[in-house]
Amino acid sequence: MSKLIDIEQERAKFAYDCASFGISIAEEKKAYNDEYYFDENYASYVKKIPALIKTNGLSATFAYVFAKRKKEDKKPNGTVKLPGSKDHPKNAYDLIYEQTRRWLADNPVLSFPELRRKDTELMKLLLSLNSEQYRQVTLEILRLFQWLRRFVEGVKLSGKIPS
Repeated sequence: MSKLIDIEQERAKFAYDCASFGISIAEEKKAYNDEYYFDENYASYVKKIPALIKTNGLSATFAYVFAKRKKEDKKPNGTVKLPGSKDHPKNAYDLIYEQTRRWLADNPVLSFPELRRKDTELMKLLLSLNSEQYRQVTLEILRLFQWLRRFVEGVKLSGKIPS
């Protein structure tokens, strides 16, 4: 029983840190894993994810999140500005995608160490899972988002963004 409590506490701590950072990007551009984020919609997106997963499934939901990530900015002179720089920050969908990827990479129950490499796409992993793994990952992500939902509300209501 103690191991389950430890896992739940670890999930809650990770979600609290994620929610606190996610709420903070509404006010200023901030760096997370060497990339900048800025978006005021993090809380509303986090609240929608569990319903989207239950309605459409995990892969369809994260395909949607994947599609909503910030695109590169192509200038008329041919230069391309990739998202993540301070003057072209990523959005809340990028952050949700990255935080979910990080949780699965270091998850105490379902570790996917290949996700620790930044070039490994979460979508590719989700599409390669067998049905048992897919079910387990779906449940784990829903558990994570239960905590995220609680914490984004709490952080917003407190009016204080922890550093």
